[in-house]
Amino acid sequence: MARPVRFNVQAEKDVKLVKEGPEGYTGEGFFATSLDKVVGLARSNSMWPLPFATSCCGIEFMALMGANYDFARFGSERVGFSPRQCDLLMVMGTIAKKMGPVVKQVYLQMAEPRWVMAMGACASSGGIFDTYSVLQGIDQIIPVDVYVPGCPPRPEAVIDGFMKIQELVHNKEVIRRRTSDKYQALMESYGIQ
Repeated sequence: MARPVRFNVQAEKDVKLVKEGPEGYTGEGFFATSLDKVVGLARSNSMWPLPFATSCCGIEFMALMGANYDFARFGSERVGFSPRQCDLLMVMGTIAKKMGPVVKQVYLQMAEPRWVMAMGACASSGGIFDTYSVLQGIDQIIPVDVYVPGCPPRPEAVIDGFMKIQELVHNKEVIRRRTSDKYQALMESYGIQ
């Protein structure tokens, strides 16, 4: 038996399309703000993730993309598998030392600005695999912006980590990526020009 349709008769009258808009000046029929704040808002709500999944964390990512968690509501409907079109590298699972150069090459092929999320204990610190062949954290080869703990992390934890990335993109790192001396020094410390 189908459920009856219920209408929301107590709907909000003053609905905003954007939950938190950028700071600016509001007047009668206009809104003015700086370009970097608008760009930060647009980038944070249209991230294109590139999953680099090697183990069980990839299964959790598949659950995250499903209907129960609906990762698309954060503007990440399109999961890309081409590094040149994505701006968030999500490294999930155990990374062997032989795969380290591949991860770094994928990172280098991504266009600036780019962000990295280490998902799970293996990508963050090597996990339970303290062996000669396993990379003890991807931060040994590329800079990481957000670490998501867990073995494997729950989809809620990945959503929280993604929201931290969105916060970085929207508020703090709009212009910093290409021009900052600190960022250039960080790239040089990883051997990236």
